[in-house]
Amino acid sequence: TNPLAPRAPHHKAPARSVIFLFMAGGPSQLETFDPKPLLNKLHGQPRPKEFGEAKYQFIQSDAKLLGTGRKFRKHGQSGIEVSDLFPHLATCIDDVAVLRSCHGDMVVHSAAQYELFSGRTVPGFPSMGSWMLYGLGAESDSLPSYVVMPDPLGALEAGQPMYMHGFLPAAYQPTMFRPGNSPVMNLGLPAGVDAAGRRRTLELIRNLNEATLQPGDYELEARINTYDLAFKMQSEAPEIFDLDRETQETLDLYGVGKQPTHDYGRRCLLARRLVEHGVRFVCVVSGGGPGDMQWDAHKDIEENHTRKASETDQPVAALLKDLKRRGLLDETLVLWGGEFGRSPEAQDGRGRDHHNLGFTMLMAGGGVRGGQVVGATDEIGLRAVESPHHFRDIHATMLQQLGLDQHRLTYPHLGREERLTFVEGKAIDAIL
Repeated sequence: TNPLAPRAPHHKAPARSVIFLFMAGGPSQLETFDPKPLLNKLHGQPRPKEFGEAKYQFIQSDAKLLGTGRKFRKHGQSGIEVSDLFPHLATCIDDVAVLRSCHGDMVVHSAAQYELFSGRTVPGFPSMGSWMLYGLGAESDSLPSYVVMPDPLGALEAGQPMYMHGFLPAAYQPTMFRPGNSPVMNLGLPAGVDAAGRRRTLELIRNLNEATLQPGDYELEARINTYDLAFKMQSEAPEIFDLDRETQETLDLYGVGKQPTHDYGRRCLLARRLVEHGVRFVCVVSGGGPGDMQWDAHKDIEENHTRKASETDQPVAALLKDLKRRGLLDETLVLWGGEFGRSPEAQDGRGRDHHNLGFTMLMAGGGVRGGQVVGATDEIGLRAVESPHHFRDIHATMLQQLGLDQHRLTYPHLGREERLTFVEGKAIDAIL
């Protein structure tokens, strides 16, 4: 039985695919989508005791609050306040639900990244992309159904395990694309080899593999399927990766061909082409390598976030607009965010430390009702105080919009029926 065969969802739902725009390193809620006038008034002062305590990595006990130099303005018919870091995204804010009261359990990158993707703070558990593929199967047999497009600057703290299939069968692992203009190598047939010859070679390999295949050998089963997928990609997929087929207007919309948007713009455009052709889950990573090459603004929040926003703002807005005009936004759930936010206190004068007690994520498409703000942090952005939503709620909302029941999407592991939402998540009904 093909483990990637399409499966019916548990209930009728609007979304059939997910694009996760992963802002790795932790974008600040205070410089992006959660304005705090009081924080600016208290700039340079110690945090008032009535706001409580917070656990940080590097903040000193005598640290002072850090105001923001960003300007916020109301946009769209909804009047949602958006930072001047995102002038393009502000133009489509009516299609976006702003979740200002997200929180997680960990304040270090690796553990927080594991929790964001798998609901657990340690490696070895399936990512949300693998759970989705396990629940729904593949819609295309000529493209990988779970794709990760890393940042070309390098790996992240949690490494490749955060994206992986964990204890699920190997067929549900992600396909990691390469950085640059050739995300998949060897798409063309070798010189002197035609499709019929390649097909005969693959049939021989399949017969040899199946001769030793034992029930429950998921690794070999996945390898057999991968050979077949590779052949189909060589014959059918090259045109999908050829962005020159797009109009100049579309390339300009994403900022392809100019800096600093070219790289992230290419990857967002490719994400649209992938979901357009049946790919289930695409993760497009912004941020890689050490320190402030990510959204990890320990030294200078203004410099870091100005640089990272300038790379991603136009491509993200273009993706939303492009999906919408093609009729794909209703069936594609778009998630934007990182593994945590940033501290109200200053680190070394101009930076902000990791902060997991209250931060912002965005959702759009896939049946999400945009143009609204859900939840709130306190007056200095320290803690989620109104309608707080854990990562489990993000996962539960995603599953519900895909037609998957979090209580039925389980897999037996070490005597327990495991699931993405760990104990239980609560779908964010206010945005649905």
